[in-house]
Amino acid sequence: MADQKHYLGIDIGSTTFKAVLMSEDGKVEHSTYQRTKPMESARVTCISKCSACGHCNLGALKKTVDAFLAEAGVSMDDIRCTVVTGSQIVDGMKRFINYDFQVSEVSAHVAGALHFHPHVKAILDVGGQDSKAMIYNEKMGMWTSKMSGICAAGTGAFLDSVALKLGIPVEEMADKADYSSELEFSSVCAVLSATSINKFKNRMPLGQVVGGACRAQARTIISGVGQLLFNYKGDIVFQGGVASNRAVAHYLKEITENNIIIPEHHQVMGALGAACIARRYTQLKGNLNMDKIQYEPTPMKSVAMRANNTRREFFSKRKGGPMVWRNLFFPTEILNALGVKMLTLETYAALFARNSKRTKKALDIAAYKGFAGETCSFLRVLEGSELPPPAFGVSTSQPCQQGERIFQDLARQYKFSDRFYSLHTPVDANDPNSVDQIAEGLQEAVYLMEKAMGLKMDPARLAEACELSNQAAVLSRQCNELRWTSPPLIRGTEGVYSAILFSQLWGKQEMVDIQRQFHEELLRKKEWAEKRYSIDDTHRLLWLHLPPFYDTKVLDYIETTCNAPIAFEEVNFVNWDLLDPEDPYRSLARKLLTVGYLDPRLRVRYIVETAQKAKFNGCVLYNHGFGRCSLSDSCFAKHLREELDEVGLPLLTLDGDCMDPTTDPCSTLTKISSFVESLNSSKYGNMFGRMK
Repeated sequence: MADQKHYLGIDIGSTTFKAVLMSEDGKVEHSTYQRTKPMESARVTCISKCSACGHCNLGALKKTVDAFLAEAGVSMDDIRCTVVTGSQIVDGMKRFINYDFQVSEVSAHVAGALHFHPHVKAILDVGGQDSKAMIYNEKMGMWTSKMSGICAAGTGAFLDSVALKLGIPVEEMADKADYSSELEFSSVCAVLSATSINKFKNRMPLGQVVGGACRAQARTIISGVGQLLFNYKGDIVFQGGVASNRAVAHYLKEITENNIIIPEHHQVMGALGAACIARRYTQLKGNLNMDKIQYEPTPMKSVAMRANNTRREFFSKRKGGPMVWRNLFFPTEILNALGVKMLTLETYAALFARNSKRTKKALDIAAYKGFAGETCSFLRVLEGSELPPPAFGVSTSQPCQQGERIFQDLARQYKFSDRFYSLHTPVDANDPNSVDQIAEGLQEAVYLMEKAMGLKMDPARLAEACELSNQAAVLSRQCNELRWTSPPLIRGTEGVYSAILFSQLWGKQEMVDIQRQFHEELLRKKEWAEKRYSIDDTHRLLWLHLPPFYDTKVLDYIETTCNAPIAFEEVNFVNWDLLDPEDPYRSLARKLLTVGYLDPRLRVRYIVETAQKAKFNGCVLYNHGFGRCSLSDSCFAKHLREELDEVGLPLLTLDGDCMDPTTDPCSTLTKISSFVESLNSSKYGNMFGRMK
C-alpha cells in the first residue's frame, strides 16, 4: 500500500472518531469507528505546544490518527490529500493533523452516500448528538438539508441513556426489541423520553420497553428533521451510528412509508465522504480561485453619523422634551413632530447586548422575577433593566402580542399605566377598513399624549416630518437599487446593524443627511467594485429578520470564512408609498400596513419579488427564539420556504437568539458551511468555490 497514493477522510464527531483510507480508484482500504473521551488533563493542547506527547486532547487525536495509518501500513507521506469534517473540529487542530481542507458534515455525508448509491435523492444521518436530513432539490439543482436543534432527542445520546437505564448494551437493543410493542414514550425531549423508561422498566416486558423506545426514537428523528422529506417518495439512505439499530430503521420505514437503505459502511459515512471529497479536491485545487471577496476600503462617514446619532438618542444626558417609550412600529414621524425624546425599547435592548455582563445580569433579574426562558430575550432584558422613566408610552398590537403584554407590565411597574396607549394594528393590508381604523388610533394616541404631557401637535410640523420622511425614503430606495443592481458593495455586517426600517430618525433632517451621505458612498463603491466583479461573479445572499446582536461571528463566518457575501438585508427594505403631508394619519396608517412585518403574506411576497429582481441566489432567515418569535415562527418559515422553492431559491434557517448567547446551538456554523457548499456546487459546479 505504501507504493501508491491514498486519500484520507477523518470525521471527528461529538462522541466518536471515524476515519477512512481510500485508494485512487475509490475503494475503501481501511476504516475505524471508535468512541472518544477527553484526556484527564482537560487540556485542548499542551502548554508546550507539543503535538507528539499525546497528553492533551489534540495530541491524543494525533496519536489516534497515527495508529490508524500504522494499522493500514501507510504514513502521512503516502497521503495525497486529507479532508476533515465533524462537529469537534477546533482552532489549532491543523498543527496536529496536517489536513488540506475542511468540509461540513452534511456535504461529507452526501458525498459518502453518493459514492455507493449514485442515484440516491434522500439521506438521513443520525449521530451521537445531532441528526440531519438531506434531499436533492431538482428545481434548484442542489442538495438541501435540515439539522436538529440543541436538543439531543432523536440522536444516539437518547439510545445510550435508554440502554443505561435498562442495563443492556446499546448494540443489543434491536435484538431485544418487540416490534409489536404499543408503549408510547414522549418524543418531545431526550430527558423526558428517557425518564419515561422508569415508568415501565419494572412493569412491562423488556422487549416492549425497548420496542417503544426505538419507535419513539424514529418519531423524534422525523419530527426534528423529517419535514424536509414530507412529500418525498423513494429510497432513503439511512446512515450514522444509529443506523446500526435495525429496529429504528424498521420504524422509520413504517412512519415514512419509504424504503430504508442501510449502507455497508453506514457508521463511517462522514469520513468516507470526506475521503471522496479529498479525491475531488485534488483534481480541482489547481483551478480554484480561493481569493476572498474585496470591498472598497474607504471608511464610511454615514456609519459614523449613525453611531453618533445613536449615542445622542439613547445615552445623552442632555435635556430635551418629555420622554416617550415606543415599540419598533409606532410611527416616529408623529413623535418627532411632537418634539419629544423617544426610547425605542427593543432597540435599547439590542444595544444592551453589546455588553455581555449587563445582558447576563438583566436576564438573571428577569428570571428572578419569574419570566421563563421561553419569553422573548429582548423583553426579558427590558424586564431586567433599569429604564429611564417615561412621560408616556406607545405600542402596537402587532407583530408581537407578547411584546405588547410586556410593555403593559412595564407601564404598571413604572406607574404610568394611565399614560400608555397600545395601537390596534390589523394585519390585512387589503382590508379597506384597516387604514381608517389605524388612522383613528394614531389620532387618539396624539390626543392622549397632548393631554398627558401638555403638548400640542402642530399640523405644519407633522406635514414637515412627513416630507422629510419622504426625502429619506427616496434616497433609501436609491441606495437599495444601487445594491440590488451591483456586485456586493458593503459587508452585510455593516448593513444589517443599520436597520433603517426601525430607525427613530424618520421624520427628521438627520435621516435625510445620513441616507444622502450613504448614497454618495455607494456610488463610489459601485465604481470600485464593478472594475473587479460582475453581479454574477459571487454569491448574493439576502439576510432575513434580525441578526444576533451580541456577536457578529455568524455574519463574519458567512462572508469571510465561507466567502459568500450578504448582498442585502430585510431590515433595510423601504417599500411603502410616500406619505401625504396633507393627509398624514391615513398615509402613516398605509405605511404601517405596508411594512411586511405586520402582514406575513405581504412580507413573503416582497421577499420573493425582491430576491428575483436583485438576483439573490440564497436567503438566510435568523430564527430568533427558535420559532417562538412571531416574525420568524414555523408557519412564516414554512410559507416562505414554499414560495422560495417555487422560484428555485434556497432558504437557510438558523435557529438561535438575538440577545441570549447561551442558547446558541453548536450546529450553526455547520448549517452555514453546508448551505454555502451546496450553493457553490450549484453556482460553480463544485463545493469548494469560484473557479479561476
